[in-house]
Amino acid sequence: MGQGALTRIFPTQGVLSEMTTTDMPTAVPYREVRDAHGRMYRVGETDLDIMGRKRKWMVILPWVGMTGISSAEYAFASAEDTLRTAHQWSSLHIFWMLGVWVFFQAAVAFPAGKLRESGKLPARWAMMLGALGTLLGYLSLAFAPHVVVAYLGFGMFSGMGAGMVYATCVNMVGKWYPERKGGKTGFVNGGFAYGSVPFVFLFTGYMDLSNFRWVLVSAGVLLVAMVASAGHFFRDPPKNWWPADVDPLRPPDDPRARRALRMNPPAVRQYTPKEAWQTSRVALMWCCLLCTSGVNIFAIAFQVDIGEEAGFAGGIVATAMSLKAIVNGTGRGVTGWLSDRYGRKRCLIFVCIVLGLAQYGILWSAGIESLPLFLIFSSISGFGGGAIFPMFAAMTADYFGENNNASNYGLVYSSKLVSGLLGSGMGAVVVHHWGHAGAFTLAGSISLFAGFIALFLSQPGRPNSKNITPNPQPLGEEMA
Repeated sequence: MGQGALTRIFPTQGVLSEMTTTDMPTAVPYREVRDAHGRMYRVGETDLDIMGRKRKWMVILPWVGMTGISSAEYAFASAEDTLRTAHQWSSLHIFWMLGVWVFFQAAVAFPAGKLRESGKLPARWAMMLGALGTLLGYLSLAFAPHVVVAYLGFGMFSGMGAGMVYATCVNMVGKWYPERKGGKTGFVNGGFAYGSVPFVFLFTGYMDLSNFRWVLVSAGVLLVAMVASAGHFFRDPPKNWWPADVDPLRPPDDPRARRALRMNPPAVRQYTPKEAWQTSRVALMWCCLLCTSGVNIFAIAFQVDIGEEAGFAGGIVATAMSLKAIVNGTGRGVTGWLSDRYGRKRCLIFVCIVLGLAQYGILWSAGIESLPLFLIFSSISGFGGGAIFPMFAAMTADYFGENNNASNYGLVYSSKLVSGLLGSGMGAVVVHHWGHAGAFTLAGSISLFAGFIALFLSQPGRPNSKNITPNPQPLGEEMA
């Protein structure tokens, strides 16, 4: 065998554990145990053993990567006026372009997940491809000779790049923190909103016809550097890995982990995408995310318009969008943490209700031309619109396990294939025919309906997942 590919066999407590010298900096014995449901856990190796650094870096670096792709979705509407005038594009083209971006961002999630889990697409290279797509998106917006080029460069290539980065970053966290993934996933997911804040002000207050190309190219270069540099250090843990200091067969000593596992028990086994679909939970999650993400995208795309229609100054509307993005990111982290404490399903229903009521509030505050209320409801909408995504990311791992989470979450996340087009493109059609009043009323009602769908979600394999101790002591047995 070639250098660096030597195989060593480690007999550990009656288990033959096979590892290669390329798997980790220091070969450390591990053992594989099964719980009462037959789920396997690989225990004994620490994060330092596997990658030579603490696993907190697999929260920090994915957060940085997520900030690098967020401006394309959350700040794009702020550049509408400049792009429309500079390129002579219609407003419908701008909104449909955002819809196409969301479509391809979601479309790449499942195939990229399958490639990631098969080992054909390492996390590092997924991030590099995502960085390249981000750069192509900004270059096409700056220099597109025709709107079709912008649809291809920004809508397709930037969308696919963002999808690779998003799927890689979100699923990385669940693999490294299987015992309390909610708060960590929410924090990383929050980067998808925080990163857009400076660009909202940049595109609204500084970018104009005289400098838009320079601004867009500079932004693209900066963001590609952030994504690529963060992705360079990405590394996946081994399949079935479980933290060495948390016994998977007994309630953990750490009260945070103990409560998180009690409220959100780990999946009874590792489901393949086909098996996950057959449980019917994926379909329910898909429909719920379709509704809520469509409402979120609609609110992002049309809040600037309804604010300007109400007579609020452009700078004020930009402030509202920035507040929305900040609270959007905060909502992801806070709700992820709360879901560890109170349960994923309970928090998801709450978020759907909050998001729906916020749409009515935005419409009402714009109608009475109340700026303070407009800012408040815009922030609440951002909170609800952001919080839905870490809920589904963590819930997918809770229901179907971490080994195939990239492709399983890709199935759920594929609802954005439709919701992006509905929220942005079809949203423009609804606004044209029904006005902002009809469109925002419809959006709020759709989000409330999503909360109703969420009532029927339950973890497959557990008849009652409420207040269950994840793995009672007498039930586990070590694999022989």
